Amino acid sequence: MVDPVNPGAVDQIIHLGDFWNEKGIRENKLAVIETNERIKSMFQYAYNYFAAAGKLYDSIAAIYDTAIERAEVYKLTAAVVGNELSHKEICLNPGNVKKFFASAITPMGTTNYIKTLINGYKKVYIISSPVGLCATSLLNVFAESAVYRGFDVEQYYCPMRPQSKIEHLLVPEIGVAFISVNKYHDLEPWEIASDEETKNNPEIVHIDMNDMIERRKLEKLEKLIENNLDSMDKMICDGIGCLKLAKQEHDYLESFYIPNMDFKKIDELRNEIIAKIG
Repeated sequence: MVDPVNPGAVDQIIHLGDFWNEKGIRENKLAVIETNERIKSMFQYAYNYFAAAGKLYDSIAAIYDTAIERAEVYKLTAAVVGNELSHKEICLNPGNVKKFFASAITPMGTTNYIKTLINGYKKVYIISSPVGLCATSLLNVFAESAVYRGFDVEQYYCPMRPQSKIEHLLVPEIGVAFISVNKYHDLEPWEIASDEETKNNPEIVHIDMNDMIERRKLEKLEKLIENNLDSMDKMICDGIGCLKLAKQEHDYLESFYIPNMDFKKIDELRNEIIAKIG
């Protein structure tokens, strides 16, 4: 629920409670309360599992951080900025940054809509990396460089680390996209190039973050990375299991409301609102 900023003057409050049979719902009061409590518990369990998975991810990321060759990352970033943005000078009016999600952890598992993001883009950088080694530093620098040149950018964040980890970056005005791929959200180059539905055939540039790792520094830590990944997978799977149970409970909860809602009147209200907007 969102409070209206200018109630009455600009914003309209829609109260769907006007369209339910309160007496029919109250007949199941105890079941409604108990089901809501179970849903709340299932979500809390899921969040606990995802938090544990996040800690394991941080451990993996810390290990990779000790082995990444930063000079190579900076060199690559400078080359990409030069190739894509050298035609535009830094300007007084910076662009805007919009923040989104392209992937999520759901009751059906991990899902993403990466392919739909890049429809119509003329150039796509596919950044491959193992889980824990992210391209956020590269994407941050490119995003900042684009914004300072007046371009709007779209940043897509990791659902496990929404505060800080950018997974994908789009610059619509110049038709350039950066897509990170790993075991949780993969995208093969042929999936883009052979998209018959959209007739989209962008130039594809592949960046492999594995090439920027000093493998010698990971020799004694590879087993630790593997163990952490296995544990992280289990935490995510257990969290998804809790989300599935929460979804089942929510479906059960809806069974008390659906028979007691006047959907015909709700449809009429919807049409009235659409007419006003139009």
